[in-house]
Amino acid sequence: MVATAATSSFFPVPSSSAEAKSNKTPSSFGGIKSKSSSSSGGLKVKANAQAPPKINGSPVSLKTSVDTVKTDDDMPSHSPHPRTFINQLPDWSMLLAAITTIFLAAEKQWMMLEWKPRRSDMLIDPFGIGKIVQDGMVFRQNFSIRSYEIGADRTASIETLMNHLQETALNHVRGAGLLGDGFGSTPEMSKRNLIWVVTRMQVLVDRYPTWGDVVQVDTWVSKSGKNGMRRDWCIRDSNSGEILTRASSVWVMMNKLTRRLSKIPEEVRGEIEPFFVNFDPIVDEDSRKLPKLDDNTADYVRKGLAPRWSDLDINQHVNNVKYIGWILESAPLPILESHELSSITLEYRRECGRDSVLQSLTAVSGNGIGNLANAGNVECQHLLRLEEGAEIVRGRTKWRPKYANNFGIPGQIPAGSA
Repeated sequence: MVATAATSSFFPVPSSSAEAKSNKTPSSFGGIKSKSSSSSGGLKVKANAQAPPKINGSPVSLKTSVDTVKTDDDMPSHSPHPRTFINQLPDWSMLLAAITTIFLAAEKQWMMLEWKPRRSDMLIDPFGIGKIVQDGMVFRQNFSIRSYEIGADRTASIETLMNHLQETALNHVRGAGLLGDGFGSTPEMSKRNLIWVVTRMQVLVDRYPTWGDVVQVDTWVSKSGKNGMRRDWCIRDSNSGEILTRASSVWVMMNKLTRRLSKIPEEVRGEIEPFFVNFDPIVDEDSRKLPKLDDNTADYVRKGLAPRWSDLDINQHVNNVKYIGWILESAPLPILESHELSSITLEYRRECGRDSVLQSLTAVSGNGIGNLANAGNVECQHLLRLEEGAEIVRGRTKWRPKYANNFGIPGQIPAGSA
């Protein structure tokens, strides 16, 4: 430091232009002015250039004085922001944002690559894709019942369950590598403009799941006659394994250009038959004939039903789940309030387009229409038709009284009470 001070006295470092124009007077000692060096770390050096004083005739070495404290006079007069310890720190907000972004990206990668359920009741399949089980014969997918999928009874609606059935059917085709560019069509079907259409469906509900429940849906396909396919489903509680719903359906092929039924081409048969199983139907078929209703035999009629754009599927006809909602539009309100649907049988006779206007007809079997709220099991016949009279769907529904559980919530029915 002594060498630095001595050098500064003889070779002063030029100051900035701001300091040169400053009105402040530099410190002086012995008539010689000194300037602070920018490289001296804020230290100011003062030197005495007069002849060295003598003590008892002996010369004394040059004295230096060092100021270790920097005052306001040492700062340029024009600087609006003096360089202090605080404003020399980095921008902590930007640093924190960068660290947060890195951690979020790492967490996302971990969730995608190494996702593990933390609770036993959480979904095994977080992305809802499902998987093929039982030697490639059965497709399985889990669903969590969302708040927007429950109805007035605080349980999942029949439409929710039907949507789960449809979703697993399509994912089964995709999981098997047979999904073409149609709605569940295989590649060979797509080449020939063929699509699957449902002709008959039967659903039995033992118990409806509630909000937050996780259900496991299994589905498989079998042969039905020469030109048909049967698809079955089984819905279970994913925790207890209790069977909640069973469903069976029959499908045939239709040309989407001519809208006529078609035989199964051999090329298509070669695609789908390896996935057929030799299982018995999960639902015993209700072979009773579904009667045709009219204005004289129906007890309730609802008119003016029309599909919306959102009711159409990619084949430009109404999704078959929508028909169930229209059928229930004419169900008597006392039944809806005091009973719940335990089974439904549907026979699809004709497709419905975007410009169709429909009517829903319902007839209550037996007597006691005036006291439905206190009735036991109730059976209804249904018909969905166009305004000009053409039949769309015939149906039959069975209803059972609602039972309250210990919390006073309706819809909790003991298994097997359908």
